[in-house]
Amino acid sequence: MRVGHGTSVAAGAVTRIWCLRHGHARNIETGAAGALPEAPLTALGRRQVAAAARELAGERPAQVYASPARRARQTAAALGPAVTVLPGLAEVGVGAAEGSTDPAVLVRTAEVLRSWVVAKDLAPRVADGEDGHTVVARVRGAFEAVAHAHPGGTVALVGHVASLTAGLSALCGLGAEIWGAPLPPAVPFLVCWDGVRWSCSAWPTG
Repeated sequence: MRVGHGTSVAAGAVTRIWCLRHGHARNIETGAAGALPEAPLTALGRRQVAAAARELAGERPAQVYASPARRARQTAAALGPAVTVLPGLAEVGVGAAEGSTDPAVLVRTAEVLRSWVVAKDLAPRVADGEDGHTVVARVRGAFEAVAHAHPGGTVALVGHVASLTAGLSALCGLGAEIWGAPLPPAVPFLVCWDGVRWSCSAWPTG
């Protein structure tokens, strides 16, 4: 099991957070870079989300958390009746490159994320966008807020490929072993907080 450290909440009370990337969305279709908060789910994405909802039905999450992006909120709405938006879960901002489909921008985006996850160098950024320190700090804050609110409980959380990867890499001590395995759309995976450590026992591969 891969583990990382965090601040203590309630020792012995394991909080189970079923995480997933949103379903297939318009920005994936177009290959556009950035947070793109208004990009909606596609028909494929809605089918993927319905499958994820069936998979998680037996878990009965007490609360569903989502990034502010439309595609994340649409995904979360299918998973449970109570959805709370957490701004810290937003996708990585790429500044002036937002919405670009330039292949060079997409290559740079991958290079920056690799630096954060594999090399553990959080300084690089895409254009004038967020650096890794900013992204990791806000994702960490979101996960810690969820853990504090639900000690010993089970919840679901919907985020994005780059920000979840960067944040969980730091929280759970993940690195090169997950590089090359980008989070697939709408595939749930479990992240746990036991009051001392964060853990992610299985990274989804599709």
